Amino acid sequence: MATSDGAIDLGDKVVSAIGADTDVQASGIAQEARTTSDIYEALNHGTQVWLSRFTHGLSPAALMGAWFDWATHITAAPGKQLQLVEKANEQVRRHIRYAIECAGSAEPAEPCIEPLPQDRRFRADGWKTKPFNVIHQGFLQQQQWWHNVVTGVPGVTAQHERELQFLTRQILDAFSPSNFPWTNPEVLTRTRKESGLNLIRGAQNYLQDIQNTAAGAAPDGADFYQPGRDVAATKGAVVYRNHLIELIQYKPLTDTVRPEPILIVPAWIMKYYILDLSQQNSMVRYLVEQGYTVFMISWKNPNAEDRDLTMDDYRRHGIMDALQVIAAILPGRKVQAVGYCLGGTLLSIAAAAMARDGDDRLASLTLLASQVDFTEPGELGLFINESQLAFLDGVMWRQGYLDTTQMAGAFQMLRSNDMIWSRMTRDYLMGEREPMFDLMAWNADATRMPYRMHSEYLRKLYLNNDLAEGRFEVDGRPVHISDIRVPIFALGTVRDHVAPWQSVFKIDVLSDTDVTFALTSGGHNAGIVSEPGHPGRTFRIRVKGATERQIDPETWMQETPERDGSWWGVWASWLGERSGEPTALPDMGDPNSAHPAIVDAPGTYVFQQ
Repeated sequence: MATSDGAIDLGDKVVSAIGADTDVQASGIAQEARTTSDIYEALNHGTQVWLSRFTHGLSPAALMGAWFDWATHITAAPGKQLQLVEKANEQVRRHIRYAIECAGSAEPAEPCIEPLPQDRRFRADGWKTKPFNVIHQGFLQQQQWWHNVVTGVPGVTAQHERELQFLTRQILDAFSPSNFPWTNPEVLTRTRKESGLNLIRGAQNYLQDIQNTAAGAAPDGADFYQPGRDVAATKGAVVYRNHLIELIQYKPLTDTVRPEPILIVPAWIMKYYILDLSQQNSMVRYLVEQGYTVFMISWKNPNAEDRDLTMDDYRRHGIMDALQVIAAILPGRKVQAVGYCLGGTLLSIAAAAMARDGDDRLASLTLLASQVDFTEPGELGLFINESQLAFLDGVMWRQGYLDTTQMAGAFQMLRSNDMIWSRMTRDYLMGEREPMFDLMAWNADATRMPYRMHSEYLRKLYLNNDLAEGRFEVDGRPVHISDIRVPIFALGTVRDHVAPWQSVFKIDVLSDTDVTFALTSGGHNAGIVSEPGHPGRTFRIRVKGATERQIDPETWMQETPERDGSWWGVWASWLGERSGEPTALPDMGDPNSAHPAIVDAPGTYVFQQ
């Protein structure tokens, strides 16, 4: 077996060290071995970083594995091949018949196929006119046929089938007739009406976006929503700061307050102020107006120096430190804890560990669009397999974190119709700019994810599902969601592509306490920002006692009536039922301890880029 000279020399040194009397020589050899291993690892990671530039962070090995699984099995499935040929012939015949009917009649013909309910590309009246009706019907038929190609192949794993569905959808979406000016009737009509000025504006928009991307600048209009002035403007003060969080205490707006403070744990994948947007839709302000003392964690935006932060660091120096500070400011008060998205998952872990250890400082638990069971994580699960995570580790290894652009790209691909192609058509072909608003500005104010924490999060929760299956450890011992005994309010959103409501619903199965589950209209972000008076909002809500029978999500949906309005009001009532009688206003911070008011809200971490 061939061996490099460097390896032979290293081996000789190791042999010599075995017989040496000095520990110093052996230590030096071990250090050299580690250095050599680091070189090999750096070579692996460097290659993965280079490849990621061409694959948008997706593992080529994972994609090739899915393709090989499909290709191997469809080769051995002549029945499936014959079925696809028959479907193709049938669709060609239907399309030709449709084209002939359209050509021979002034009235619109019955379409061959209807778009999916969420597909809004072909809703305009122009798509019903010739020849655009024939064009878009042909595209939809191709889309349906390719779906049949990659699904239902005997022997292909469910994970690989989903990956191929995703990949083919990305390719087909790129070639949709709505993306090209000569096959989009809306673009042609606008171009004729404006004598091409829309295309000139679109070119200007494109150049502006290129410039913003190159400079790392925020999208146009985001400057109109500055934290502390236009958003994140609820009055308060930072009462604690460590290397990971700033803890904000908000000033009361009522003469008395409920004795139990509220601690909000947002996700650190974005800035906290989605829960404190503009004055009219700020959840923080709403809670303060209801007479609650509210505390908010504002996470640091990590950099390369924070690469080794762990999930447990976020629990200990985030949630547990915040609870300790609240106990110093408001001694003897139990806390109503609220977690959003990833923050809710971490809060569930902390609550389970506290219950295990007999720590009874929590009065209730609210989980907003938060998962504790990751067996059905939605389309994000497409990116979760051993090959993909190893590739992602390599990408993060060089810089020490997952960058904002890398995360944004993954989320955009999940909804490429709405977040990529429809936006490009509107901005570059129609020459329009969607007006900037507070939620959009917040979405552009992204953060980074530390290398080690993000790797642990994806492996332990998404890949291995350790939390739901009782293997997730805190302080060397596993925690169990079923240990939580405080009442839980859990919220899912109907159109959530990050935390599907059916997955959020599983807290109802895993816990052994009273669970109030609510399902609201909207998506992962807009469904949460659902202030009273918001037009078009609806929700469902139902309480399940600890001893009641379990039901599946679909049955829950059928049996739970829909209500008009915002879910905030019923949640505030739920919190009120678990609160004591109003009492005197608290101090801002504790001027007699180590937690005085440091700086006015929103603090300093929220401005980190």
